[in-house]
Amino acid sequence: MSGIVIAAYSDVGYRCTRWLLDAGEEVRLVFTHPDTPGEERWWGSVADLAAERGVPVRVVPSLDDPADEARIRVLAPDFLFSFYFRKMIPAGILSIPSRGALNMHGSLLPEFRGRSPVNWAILKGASRTGASLHYMVGKPDAGDLVDQEAVPIGLDDDALTVARRVGDAAVAVLARAWPRLKAGTAPRTPLDLTKGSYFGGRRPEDGAIDWFRSAKEIHDLVRAVTRPWPGAFTDLFGPRVTVWKTRLSPYGGHDTFPGKVEPTERSIIVYCGDDKPVEILSASVEGKGDVDAAGFRAWVLSRGA
Repeated sequence: MSGIVIAAYSDVGYRCTRWLLDAGEEVRLVFTHPDTPGEERWWGSVADLAAERGVPVRVVPSLDDPADEARIRVLAPDFLFSFYFRKMIPAGILSIPSRGALNMHGSLLPEFRGRSPVNWAILKGASRTGASLHYMVGKPDAGDLVDQEAVPIGLDDDALTVARRVGDAAVAVLARAWPRLKAGTAPRTPLDLTKGSYFGGRRPEDGAIDWFRSAKEIHDLVRAVTRPWPGAFTDLFGPRVTVWKTRLSPYGGHDTFPGKVEPTERSIIVYCGDDKPVEILSASVEGKGDVDAAGFRAWVLSRGA
């Protein structure tokens, strides 16, 4: 049996950690993060899972504390896994496991290296993404690839839908790769980073809608950051409006311009920089709360739009 140390968070972290525990593997220590105030946690708690299974757990913001490196050295693990741990793991720790330190990343590496890979994939209009298991090196998401699995991204899929698919793919990749890792027969394929892409973390203010963008770009932004993320927002209507769901509208018009608002029989459309509209299907209005397409239409018309 191989001794394992895990650093994990989020849905992928919870599900991959649970898979190893369910498989009866020797997990010696689990690190996870404290929940971030104001962030909606839609995944299972890694801390609770470890505690329920009798595995020592440390809730830490990062692994930069030398005392944690010392703890891992004493445990002398064969493998260290990072499953959606949000901080880079120091090189000193990566060198400890005798058989390697590996990370599960939520994209088809080398595409969408870095933070928030599912959100970025949708935002950039990708038609697929996935999960990739790779060895960790000093550079983020750059070590040799062991295995990966693709999942589709539909035109109207939102980030939560895709994230759940990526979680499924991550478990499938781990289940497929783990016997080969233990046997020492797992492949190691170098990543060609020149054929990939890297993106940083996203902030709530990055959700501002620029109506000069194309309708497809705005639709992609909305579905990339919709609940449980902070959402895309606009001040076009006066009070701040957070847009939770849109669709590319079949409507056309004359004398359009970016930000032009028009009512349809059941909703509101807004024209974008390519003279095509998006239809607002769900939103939150500052001071009013959540409204569906008809409720948003009624609110806009009540303001004389």
